[in-house]
Amino acid sequence: MDPKQKILNLISLATKAGKVKSGEFSTEQSVKKGRACLVIVAEDASENTKKMFRDMCRYHHVESFCFSSKIVLGHACGKEMRASLSVEDKGLAEAIGKQMTMNGGSEV
Repeated sequence: MDPKQKILNLISLATKAGKVKSGEFSTEQSVKKGRACLVIVAEDASENTKKMFRDMCRYHHVESFCFSSKIVLGHACGKEMRASLSVEDKGLAEAIGKQMTMNGGSEV
């Protein structure tokens, strides 16, 4: 299986389990409330969005990655387009983070 598809499948699984918050506002709230275990920002998100999440994730000690496009991330969450999402389950976040590290997800 394509490594990128494996990551998208894990995001989809986490979404079905109710452990994903998507969209900038929901992702930001998830990080600030200490629920986020991992943040993913679309590669085609604006530089301001990437900087905001990079700084916020560093401050709150949350692992973050740039991965794929807004459309692909949105589709994995069952939505249209999503510039960012957070995973609120430690086990799923670790599995996704491991795949990201091995298969080309870059840090935000």
